[in-house]
Amino acid sequence: MRILVIGGTGFVGAPVVRRLHDMGHTVTVFHRGGSESDIPPALEHIHGDRARLNEYLPQLADVAPDVVLDTYCMTEREAEGVREVFTGLARRLVTLSSVDVYRAYDVLRGKLHGPPESVPLTEEAPLREHLYPYGSEYEKILVERVSLGEPALPGAVLRLPAIYGPRDGQHRLFNDLKRMDDGRPAILFDQELARWRWSRGYVENVAAAIVLAVTNERASGQVYNVSDPDDLALGPWVEAVGRAAGWHGRVIAMPRDDLPAHRLPEVNPKQDLVVDTTRIRRDLGYVEPVGLDDALRATIAWQRANPPSEIDPASFDYAAEDATLARWSGEAR
Repeated sequence: MRILVIGGTGFVGAPVVRRLHDMGHTVTVFHRGGSESDIPPALEHIHGDRARLNEYLPQLADVAPDVVLDTYCMTEREAEGVREVFTGLARRLVTLSSVDVYRAYDVLRGKLHGPPESVPLTEEAPLREHLYPYGSEYEKILVERVSLGEPALPGAVLRLPAIYGPRDGQHRLFNDLKRMDDGRPAILFDQELARWRWSRGYVENVAAAIVLAVTNERASGQVYNVSDPDDLALGPWVEAVGRAAGWHGRVIAMPRDDLPAHRLPEVNPKQDLVVDTTRIRRDLGYVEPVGLDDALRATIAWQRANPPSEIDPASFDYAAEDATLARWSGEAR
């Protein structure tokens, strides 16, 4: 199968490309040329700007892709550019989206008030009512509409969860892991936040799901949620990270009014963000290739070797945490 990957050198794209290459597919990567170190050197590359995708039409036509995988489509305009170039040129399109399209995300961020949305969220769950959640052109709802809207270029959409693993540019494990490696005796959480659940995915597992959608024509016209099966609440999740990191402290959940300001929740913890992944498991036979313990160990090893370049010291006000812990422990006695 001839596969063109738009992006393909980043956190999620690189393991997808490696898997496709190892399966024997002919993979061409269209990207800016900033990094190629994490993908097989034998791959074909087209260096270019996706904002001017139509200018590369002769090179793209030479690839004659069976499937186009768009790993980094953020705006309606970018999605329209892909549709215009590849309609009539490729047989199928697979686009990566996000679970932030769901209405529950508005509730989580405090954009909507009222009772929480029911979880787990199926692919038919209501979508957000407020577009452009981050104040920019980013909008996966519009990306999905364009990607699924051209019958001559059948599309599939994968809604991805919070992804962690080696090369995670968001350093999702860092805040807790730093406390553990600093020898903190306890990590403090708001009681409601400690019970809050959201869907996560280890990067290699997410890559395996994407590869299934790329290589299986049954995915055409479908939307798939992707997530690892654990869906641990935040407190048990941090405890699992601690076990993998060799930490012997405690996770302590306490009333919000007792917490220092820098440990207060930034979201509405009454709204879980958990998705149902029955469809991709049933249709495409998706099963995670990497278990939680191995995923955490690999992520922790990478994170320890690659801390973020900038660290906000206000987020690690250990004096305030110690004072809170001493006061709370005294009251508990």
